[in-house]
Amino acid sequence: MGELFALLTAVVWAVAVILFKKSGENVHPIALNLFKNFLAITLFIPTIYIFGEVLFRKAPISDYLMLLLSGMMGISLADTFYFIALNSVGAAVIAIVACLYGPFIIALSMIFLGERLAPLQFVGVALIISAVIFATETKGESHYPKGNLVKGVFFGTLGTFINAVGVVMIKPILNTSPLVWVSTYRILGGIVGLLIILIFLKDRSNILSTLKKRQSWGFTVGGSFMGAYLSMFLWLAGMKFTLTSIAAALNQTSTIFIYTFAIVFLKEKFSIRKALGVGLAMIGVLLVTYSG
Repeated sequence: MGELFALLTAVVWAVAVILFKKSGENVHPIALNLFKNFLAITLFIPTIYIFGEVLFRKAPISDYLMLLLSGMMGISLADTFYFIALNSVGAAVIAIVACLYGPFIIALSMIFLGERLAPLQFVGVALIISAVIFATETKGESHYPKGNLVKGVFFGTLGTFINAVGVVMIKPILNTSPLVWVSTYRILGGIVGLLIILIFLKDRSNILSTLKKRQSWGFTVGGSFMGAYLSMFLWLAGMKFTLTSIAAALNQTSTIFIYTFAIVFLKEKFSIRKALGVGLAMIGVLLVTYSG
């Protein structure tokens, strides 16, 4: 049963990415991110109690502050950059770029947590980086302008890096705290971060008004529910009912699903380079994950 939940996590997240891409055609990335997190927090708070946890645990104030800061970085900034990248270059390329998350986590863990990298993990990191370079060297195959490609890869990479920083900084907390509780406070931090950003933006009214466009409501609500809540719920269930290693491997198949769905539903152009890039990235991810 756990394997099914883990595979469903990958499928649901892939569908959410497609919906986010469609929503982003009309909704500003900051507005979409803010809505996503407000919807998520209204669902996560009762979910905490469903899992038998409490909202206010006996934990140091420093843990609460660190989780909020992690959310500000990994959700308010990283997710916004992810949406910008998605709008700029499409889901297929960004699915490959997002595979850089593993190498970033490992590099940061080596620097700040003193962890060591196994030889095969170096190979995995090299494969993932090669996949990103290979897949984005389109040789005229892309229907996105070169400027959009550079912008998309830049923001996708930056968002992935910031997300990795946000996770590594709370790794000690993750080892001792319920994941649903951690997720809730990271989402709260993301909301706070987005509200702070909006305060300093003069066109915040125009940004938020993009949420009113009815043609995007279904995509916005569907993507937010599936991406910010349902996928997390299924991920937790997968981790609970099967081996962590098996669940993680099945979760990584989201890259394949995103690439496939982007071609089928978004009519993004199929290319041998991107397909090979997905394959290289998946092999790299497996080596990074299981060679330690």
